[in-house]
Amino acid sequence: MTTLICCSHGTDNLAGRFAIRRLADAVRAARPGLDVRESFVDVQHPQIAEVVDGVVAEGGDAVVVPVLLSTGYHIRVDIGRAVRAHPGRAVAAGALGPDERLALMLVERLVQSGARPDDAVVLAAAGSSSPGAAVDVEAMAEALRREWDGAITVGYCSSAQPTVAEAVAEARTAGAERVAVASYLLAPGFFHDRLASAGADLVTTPLAPDPRLADLVLDRFDAAAAQLAEQRKAA
Repeated sequence: MTTLICCSHGTDNLAGRFAIRRLADAVRAARPGLDVRESFVDVQHPQIAEVVDGVVAEGGDAVVVPVLLSTGYHIRVDIGRAVRAHPGRAVAAGALGPDERLALMLVERLVQSGARPDDAVVLAAAGSSSPGAAVDVEAMAEALRREWDGAITVGYCSSAQPTVAEAVAEARTAGAERVAVASYLLAPGFFHDRLASAGADLVTTPLAPDPRLADLVLDRFDAAAAQLAEQRKAA
């Protein structure tokens, strides 16, 4: 039996915890009979290694789907270490982003927040020191440009440049009358709270909850489960 392990960052924010739990519940509802478990890389428990170890100890296979929007330290190191401990029995899927469906969600939230086509948009990502994360975010920005007519730049909440506040200021210097921050974050929490002080005219809500996120998780699961099956055949 193959278990889907949803692995998110973890947060002290109760609304953020609820949003991620709702996502896991939506995955369960979309795929009845699939064993779906939750895990975290920080702040909350159970931690990812503990959950992977438990699934394998029960005789099952584990597919870890990062409930994270970009490749970065937590996927490469925390999740990577957990699955490498069980070769042939555990595998990690890719991050949820970039994906065209996320771009559509971002556009919907911009419209819901009152953004106009002539507003400058700053795509606000969590940020990472990993070069791969920046590549993912830039790809997401390009996907958003295909769906939104206005100017789009990128800003980061942490660990990368420019910061969201710097990107907002740069947009105003470039002549934007209004600046909208598109929150490229999954759930409420520390980073999303900081966006309110970035100097924008409006900030969108996070991406969760949204039924398309469950579809994304299951797509990543299916691809990684097929990869695990191929590894088994080749062994």
